[in-house]
Amino acid sequence: MADDDDRSPEEQFQELLRQLFGAEGIDPAQLQQLSGLGIDPAMMQQMMRQMQSAFVSGDGGISWDEAQRQALHIANQSDLGVGSGARADLDQAFTLATLWLSESTTISDLAEPGRAITRGAWVEATMPVWRELAEPVALSIADALTATLSEQLPEDMQGMLQGAGRMMRTIGGSLFATQLGQVVGRLSTEVVSGGDVGIPLMPAGSAAILPQNFADFGQGLEIPEDQLALYVAARELAHARLFRHARWLRLDVIAQVTEFARGIRVDTAALEDLAERFDPSQPDELRQALESGALLPEKSEQQTQALTRLENLLALIEGWVDVVTADATSRLPSAVRVAEVVRRRRAVGGPAEKALGSLVGLELRPRRMREAAAMWRAVTDAVGVAARDALWDYPDLLPTSEDIDDPAGLIARLAARARGEEPERDAFDEALEQLLSEEERGEDDRDETPPGPTLS
Repeated sequence: MADDDDRSPEEQFQELLRQLFGAEGIDPAQLQQLSGLGIDPAMMQQMMRQMQSAFVSGDGGISWDEAQRQALHIANQSDLGVGSGARADLDQAFTLATLWLSESTTISDLAEPGRAITRGAWVEATMPVWRELAEPVALSIADALTATLSEQLPEDMQGMLQGAGRMMRTIGGSLFATQLGQVVGRLSTEVVSGGDVGIPLMPAGSAAILPQNFADFGQGLEIPEDQLALYVAARELAHARLFRHARWLRLDVIAQVTEFARGIRVDTAALEDLAERFDPSQPDELRQALESGALLPEKSEQQTQALTRLENLLALIEGWVDVVTADATSRLPSAVRVAEVVRRRRAVGGPAEKALGSLVGLELRPRRMREAAAMWRAVTDAVGVAARDALWDYPDLLPTSEDIDDPAGLIARLAARARGEEPERDAFDEALEQLLSEEERGEDDRDETPPGPTLS
């Protein structure tokens, strides 16, 4: 950048880009001139280092390590660690909750006891799942950003992008990954336990409570802390037990979330509008557009169907956990009050959870949790705990959306099965039997076909 001050800020910024893509480096003294444009030189220097790295590697990947660094930076800033007193109290709560749960469910205990963890430990434990959930959205945004910025560049700068498509994709993906890291970092300051978001974020068979967030959660509730700890511990253990028992369930939830995410398409009109009026002195505009969900259009019909299936599955999970936890903590005088606080908290969600929904276009709060809990309660009362829990053994046994609406049919089928009666046949059973019968006749016909002549 020359010392001549006659050039506009846009021209100076374009010169910086030319130097960046030319890879001859940027003079630190020149970066200081950006302060006159309202741009933080330190922030710009960090951004340019990332962009230069992307240009050199050109591997088209997304910097998920950067997302984790961002999340850990936010989590660790306010992380007070786990004091020995809080750890001992929660260990005791987990021990007693384990005994109580054994009376309210036939699903076996975890191999490892629940534990107290820091906010940073929660980030490290859950980031692999966040990456799996967010990657389809990140790639979609990166591709759209690449195409749109290429169209918006002046003719004389188009040559700069030749052969750099993967690098531009990396930059777009890195912008998204950075935003994801910030949202997950803020989420680490809100979640009380590993299963608090409703999806299986923690490693299978792991149960954890974040003491610092638990203390914040309990403020102003006027509920004895030991009762609150027992309820939260029982709920966390029930959630972890379910996913450890039904190993297919974790894969099913993740698959349904990624199916939804792969259908996301970026609103190119909104992105083009942003590119046309993008002001380098206002870098927050792009960040806000990503985080607010402004670049994600209305859901397609396919996405709406995928979201409905996912919401029903999450509602079944949360409803079962609610019923099992209520039965396990029935001895607690404040159990009903705590349960209502937890339900309301799950229904509303915190600021970071809402930001995550905007970022990936997906709300993870089950809308039918109360209806699903009522169904599980009716099933428990009618056929008992063992028959209820056996419905998680295989995906085909899981109650449907219609069962949530009207549990009577499900209860009748379970009662008939308990009496040893054959379940009532439906159209699917008839069609399956006919198909199997036709295949069997075809095999018999092939077996009866005489062998052809042999060569002597």
